[in-house]
Amino acid sequence: MTETTIRRADAADAERLTELIQASDAYRGAYFAMIDGYRVTPDYLARHEVRMAVSADDRLLGFYALIREPAELDLMFVADDAQGLGIGRQLIADMLDRAREAGTTSVKVVSHPPAERFYLRMGARRTGTRPPRARTPWAQPELHFTV
Repeated sequence: MTETTIRRADAADAERLTELIQASDAYRGAYFAMIDGYRVTPDYLARHEVRMAVSADDRLLGFYALIREPAELDLMFVADDAQGLGIGRQLIADMLDRAREAGTTSVKVVSHPPAERFYLRMGARRTGTRPPRARTPWAQPELHFTV
């Protein structure tokens, strides 16, 4: 496992968070519509709890965004070359710790379909399906973590 530090993202991190999203192989092909033109802005970082995993040399390995009310994991990305190193597991553990500290009892996740198995392995349970929408013209698994 790579040595990582998880810290709060700030406005100066917005561009590299956006770059990580745009570089994600998981959103190539049909799933590209979800991230096409998407940007993480300093305003988004100010409004939500966004935490990032960085290596000892400050390389961005992944991040998540937790919306507090209602509690929802809004974004979660792990760099393609850091997948399989336990970064996602560390980010989920950190997110659940933060939610617990805030007194939250459940965190919703509307998953990218290929990521559903990961969330299930991390302890989420499937609670439904969000129907297709304009930017996501496919059904999305809806899951919940009990905190």
